[in-house]
Amino acid sequence: MDFIYLQTFREVAIRESFTRAAEVLGYAQSSVTTQIQKLEKAYQVKLFERYSNNKIRLTSAGEELFKLAGQMLELFEQSKEKMAKQGGGSMTIGTMDSIASYFLPAYMQSTRKEYPELNIRLNTDREELILHQVREGEADVGLILADDSSDPALQWITIREEPLVLIVHPNHPLIQQERIELADLEDTEWILPEHTCNYRQLLERLLRTNGISYRVGLELGNPEAIKRSIKNGEGISILPQMAALEEIERGELTVLPLHHPELKLEIQLVLHPKKWVSNALRYFMDSLKV
Repeated sequence: MDFIYLQTFREVAIRESFTRAAEVLGYAQSSVTTQIQKLEKAYQVKLFERYSNNKIRLTSAGEELFKLAGQMLELFEQSKEKMAKQGGGSMTIGTMDSIASYFLPAYMQSTRKEYPELNIRLNTDREELILHQVREGEADVGLILADDSSDPALQWITIREEPLVLIVHPNHPLIQQERIELADLEDTEWILPEHTCNYRQLLERLLRTNGISYRVGLELGNPEAIKRSIKNGEGISILPQMAALEEIERGELTVLPLHHPELKLEIQLVLHPKKWVSNALRYFMDSLKV
């Protein structure tokens, strides 16, 4: 049986759609359907339940095969890489938008330069889903911003500390002060990322703990939208320093001089303890720690 059928099956299961799986894999939808039918014939089970509204979900047999398929495909990738002197294969990284945009590009390019046959895929999501991807083998490694190791069943490696900065328009009235205290933020209006963002949660926890009232004027989905809004408005936001460094250096944004020991997170690498680490993945991980 061709291993590509198992890869196709996993893509359909993960995306819950024959159409989306076909788009990702570059196949015609009819080809995806045929591969799934051949798998069902080989195992003599139904793998998906199909509904009239085009929704699908795994049957109980499909759920069992999904678990096994990940292990089978990983062994297959391991064998391919060993036979090819560990130079090819694929690597899936689960991470969040800010790390994907402002931290990882240089490391991915250097890894691709060292392993030109390697295919790298980025899955961006929120922290709990990244950890789920690592636990289930859907991602080879996860990279998140965190202040602690929230899942002791996984292996956590601290890459570096990442300061969190409060950014404002260069004409914001608070920049006239040499030092900002939390009390100076009383009843301010904020432009913040979505409520699931861990550095927003850290900020709101800090404000509530110190009895500082605040308003959320805008809630935006990514750092670029937040920076553009700050450059055109009067609000305050919080971002990892790496996400705003270029605009700060160009004078387009200004950092408020608030120095608080809790305004920091760590870039942490998360790995399943039983994960087989290829040469390419080892190179990538080691380059992050330099």
